Amino acid sequence: MTAGIPWVRSAMAFSGPFFRNFFSRLTLRRFCEGKGGNVATIFAFTLPVVVGGAGLGVETSYWYYSSLKLQAIADAAAYAGALEKIQGSDTAAITAAATTSAASNGLGGGTIVVNTPPTSGPNTANKAVEVILDQNLDRMFTSIFTQTKVPEHARAVALITDASKACVLALNPSASSAALFSGSTSVKLNGCSVMSDSIASDSIKVQGSAGLQTDCLITAGGVSLSNPVTTVCKSPMTQALPASDPFSNVPAPAATNPCKNVNGNKTSQTLQPGTYCSGMSLNGIVTLSPGVYVVQGNMKINANAVVVGAGVTIFMSGSNTVSMNGNATVTLSAPTSGTYSGVLFYGDRTGTAAQSTFNGTADSLLTGAIYFPRQQVNYLGNFSGVNGCTQVVADTIQWSGNSTINQDCSSLGMKDIPAAQAVAVVE
Repeated sequence: MTAGIPWVRSAMAFSGPFFRNFFSRLTLRRFCEGKGGNVATIFAFTLPVVVGGAGLGVETSYWYYSSLKLQAIADAAAYAGALEKIQGSDTAAITAAATTSAASNGLGGGTIVVNTPPTSGPNTANKAVEVILDQNLDRMFTSIFTQTKVPEHARAVALITDASKACVLALNPSASSAALFSGSTSVKLNGCSVMSDSIASDSIKVQGSAGLQTDCLITAGGVSLSNPVTTVCKSPMTQALPASDPFSNVPAPAATNPCKNVNGNKTSQTLQPGTYCSGMSLNGIVTLSPGVYVVQGNMKINANAVVVGAGVTIFMSGSNTVSMNGNATVTLSAPTSGTYSGVLFYGDRTGTAAQSTFNGTADSLLTGAIYFPRQQVNYLGNFSGVNGCTQVVADTIQWSGNSTINQDCSSLGMKDIPAAQAVAVVE
């Protein structure tokens, strides 16, 4: 009946599209609401991946920076160890210097291994210091993937090179005229240099009419030359790194019993190695048998004495000194092998300031090292060792005699004395 009523038909005609549109919008809204929930769920699941990926980029940059820093720490530690090695320090001191450097530069909880010489690479046979560093880094963003730490490794090698070798070395770090050539002395050093560790402005001094020919004058300080010096190098090397004590690792001989004595009434005698508790005063013809002589008192070689000995090391205990008369003829040579190879006279490192004087005739020969780290050596003799093989290493040195000294003395058991050393990180 209602279908016949016009307004009813009109209402029904309107209601069809309305309800269809209404239900279509409702369905779309519900769909969108469902889609939003899915996006939130997907985002929740992918967020760790997104954060981890971003974190990986950040941490990769951090790891790279840390590796560069670790390498810089290794380089500095190797350099510090090499500088300590130049001073003649033992392995423990070299390791301590490298370790201190690494710690001060921020190594933190990492580990350090110091080898001298290096255990790998092209410098295993060279004078060098190797430092190996390892450390583990904590993860930050990437810890959501794994808890393992990130290992980092660095290695550096500092190489020590020698620009020259020395025959004369003054060890005092600050004395004026630590190496002094004076009077009418004439000294010719073939293949080696004069080296002084003193930082004084006149660390090496040549005065009077002294003549000096050498490869180079090398000093931690400066030079004072009143007349020209003939050198192979173009000019003196000043402000150089100090040379290490070449005999710092040679142990001091121990005293033995019973005490031995020199018979001063004999015109000719042969002495045996051992401890001379009352010193040695030598007259006439004296032969020293091979071995080590520990002299607890002064050693005096009197005028006209003739003293000979091969394979001999004379250790001056405490602050005791050596005095050779200019009219004495002395022909002594050091051992060519063993603990005291190349060491002829050895002054006690525990002694106090003193002076020993070496003088003799033109026929005298002292072959080996004259080593007095706590004494001044006055080298007055007009002699040098067999084939010119004499080295003078002392706290300070005053040279007034005439000598020709050569560097190539390895066949006589003597070792090189490095001078003008340089350090460079090469690996």
